[in-house]
Amino acid sequence: MPAIRVEGLRKSFGRALALDGLTFSVPEGSVFGFLGPNGAGKTTTIRILTGLARATTGRAWIAGKQVVSPGAQDLARIIGYLPEEPAFYPWMTPVDYLDYVGRIFGQSATGRRERVAELLKLVELIEVQARRIGGLSRGMRQRLGLAQALMNRPQVLFLDEPVSALDPAGRRDVLAMIDRLRGQCTVFMSTHILADVERVCDTVGIISRGRLLVEANQEELLARYATPAFALESDPATAGLLPSWVEGLRACSWVASVGVEGTLVRVVASDTDVARRELLPSALRAGLVLTRFETLRPSLEDVFLRIVGERGEKE
Repeated sequence: MPAIRVEGLRKSFGRALALDGLTFSVPEGSVFGFLGPNGAGKTTTIRILTGLARATTGRAWIAGKQVVSPGAQDLARIIGYLPEEPAFYPWMTPVDYLDYVGRIFGQSATGRRERVAELLKLVELIEVQARRIGGLSRGMRQRLGLAQALMNRPQVLFLDEPVSALDPAGRRDVLAMIDRLRGQCTVFMSTHILADVERVCDTVGIISRGRLLVEANQEELLARYATPAFALESDPATAGLLPSWVEGLRACSWVASVGVEGTLVRVVASDTDVARRELLPSALRAGLVLTRFETLRPSLEDVFLRIVGERGEKE
């Protein structure tokens, strides 16, 4: 049974359509990256799945429980949620706030005390546990938000743009914490930052204009959509031979495009197998002395731009 299952979700606000027949599933215990540009429908989807909003049509299940209506108590007990901009009582300390959250879930005093200590250690806030939240940095408050989302030991954890407003050090720390949650619960993380998804997510769903464009694990996405590329750099002594070689290269059927920056040539291949056989020999036949020859690893950013760009052109 998948941890999250969504069938045909639609959500309209008047004449504006935020979600348009969204269908996907998330494997149990995975870290799922819900990727899309701003305004794609990511937050609307999370609000529906966490019971904070009602879909116009469609159905969804969390850990086998159908999301029926906003505010359902049985759903609240099995999920955790960190909104993009979490709000706190600034006069409370992290200990006070987490204890307060534990009381909401009906946890015993002993259970709360043990869980608070465990979470403060996990999110590395022990040193500031007695400081008022209003005096904490944005990164510390984000880590506290992650702790409150985990207070009830959720089966499914929803994170809405969890690191978008953090500095590089804060992003690194929060992403490392998310990575450590792998296998402990299912993590559904929405973001528009491709590097973050590439770092921690097992499976990726790409959404644009309220529609799911593709859903697959990272390796499958890279194999299916990433365009293979090669980098070659000429020794300055033979750089004068580059223009004629590049012109001939562009005429080859196995070459999709060629970019030149000084002595560096980037070749995007339409046929990887032929490129691996022919590219280097063709450069040597042209008399080039190479100081670099590299197969470039495709990135999730390449995949994202290709998929979103292709779908946008079709519409």
